[in-house]
Amino acid sequence: MTAPIRAVAFGGGVQSTALLVLAATGKINFPTFLFANTGTDSEDPATLKYLQRYAKPYAAAHGIELHELHRTRRDGTVETLWGRLTREGSRSLPIPVRMSNGAPGTRSCTVDFKIKVIGKWLKQHGASRDRPATVGIGISLDEIERVNRRQAMPYEIPVYPLLDHDPPLRRHDCAGIIARAKLPVPPKSACWFCPLKTPRGWGEMRRDRPNLFHSACDLETLLNARRSTLGRDPVWLTRYGRPLADSIPEAQQTLPWLDLEPGDGLCDNSSCFT
Repeated sequence: MTAPIRAVAFGGGVQSTALLVLAATGKINFPTFLFANTGTDSEDPATLKYLQRYAKPYAAAHGIELHELHRTRRDGTVETLWGRLTREGSRSLPIPVRMSNGAPGTRSCTVDFKIKVIGKWLKQHGASRDRPATVGIGISLDEIERVNRRQAMPYEIPVYPLLDHDPPLRRHDCAGIIARAKLPVPPKSACWFCPLKTPRGWGEMRRDRPNLFHSACDLETLLNARRSTLGRDPVWLTRYGRPLADSIPEAQQTLPWLDLEPGDGLCDNSSCFT
């Protein structure tokens, strides 16, 4: 009987790339890394570029299996998060938009496009309630509060190698591990239109990638046009209760305190931003 699976839920960001280096150098025992791609039209293009240019070649050179997974329908076609949001006639609102009262909306994007996709692969490869997979999660010490937000699935035992490290590792420690491996430090990973992006992140996008920023503005407009037709209140991609284009200046005009609201930029299931 083969040993139970040991795999890292790879987000493509700083913490999970540090786990890749630690696994490649024999510091932790995780021979498999699983990247659930929400869609080539949905993941941040910088994350996908890093995955192809650096993470996959590095993993292959060190004998690590790095699998890129997608959400597939029963007919075998791939569904993307962007496709679900923009499909004609769709009423689906799976991303954590801000409601008119400022509260975050409900979300299903992480569950449907990350957790279930990785879970499907694990179960197909033998993980079960009786033989759960050990799944490494890239949470560092400076965001330890995220541990309690992640609910374990019946087929897995989540572990936190960055916290178990002696001493526990912070994000800047992870960046150092990556740099010492002669790899560039990756950008923060998430869908490019994610409402959990910080104001500074939006401002940097507006400055450096204006086409992407304006596409996010168009998405917000599309979602609200649908909601207006249904007689519902508008929703927003930031906490400011007004259109993205009116809320976010270019990064050089952004005040530092705008990034300090607790919870901003944190996926509650620890599947993004790592």
